[in-house]
Amino acid sequence: MNIAPPPLDYDYAIERITIFIKDFMAKAMVKGYVIGLSGGIDSSTTLALAVEAVGPEKIVALILPDKNTTPQQDVEDAIEVAEKYGVKYHVVEISSIVEAYMKTMPFADPNHRVATGNLRARIRMAILYYYANKYGYAVMGTGDKSEILLGYYTKYGDGGVDLLPIGDIYKTQVRELGRRLGVPEKIVRKPSSPRLWPGQLAEEELGASYEIIDAILYRYVDLGMGVDEIVAETGIPRELVSKIIRRVHANEHKRLAPLIPKVSTITPSPLLDWKMPWYSEPQL
Repeated sequence: MNIAPPPLDYDYAIERITIFIKDFMAKAMVKGYVIGLSGGIDSSTTLALAVEAVGPEKIVALILPDKNTTPQQDVEDAIEVAEKYGVKYHVVEISSIVEAYMKTMPFADPNHRVATGNLRARIRMAILYYYANKYGYAVMGTGDKSEILLGYYTKYGDGGVDLLPIGDIYKTQVRELGRRLGVPEKIVRKPSSPRLWPGQLAEEELGASYEIIDAILYRYVDLGMGVDEIVAETGIPRELVSKIIRRVHANEHKRLAPLIPKVSTITPSPLLDWKMPWYSEPQL
């Protein structure tokens, strides 16, 4: 099969992303960034880029494990990365918060993997924003292009952020980008997992390796190829190509602002009529 990683000018990507991070911080008038650091490749690479852009003194990492789902090795890896790049970090164990939700909600079902797993992601989002609000920071997201296209993230969980520096970088590219930025090799090679429930692994859940997934996504999204063309060029089974593409379309709602039905002349939605240019000065 022809599944080489999508091409990328890594030097340009580093330059472009670091400029983006600096620019956002200046225009949003925030004092720094808070990042949820999981010990995985995406958050480690994002942290490295943030430090490259604005220095370690303007970055804080929050390590947010749940003892019921997060391997201790992930916590140790996250601490190692934070210390390697010289950023301040806090470890906040969230299992007691999850348990409080379970005790408080009469309809709670701790055995419902998806609902409880997404709750963990949303608790982490709330903690990140508490820190950001208290100290005047922005929340830096760590999602990559593969996850965004697949909808492989929690809406208003790890998807609830202010900016996504690696959001245009495919997972297989993030691994190489992280390697070039000095992320430890054990993290570069670590299998991806949101750790929303015990034993969760991204590639098992998605039904294919990221090498195969990225080969499909790159050709469909960046090159505009159809299913037949992708199958012919890559040798990937048609059923799998169709499954990945259907997932991209089915999860479009996760990439959009909440939809508003048009009732008036001017509707406050960037998808319809009214989009206020960011950073622009109003004519008063």
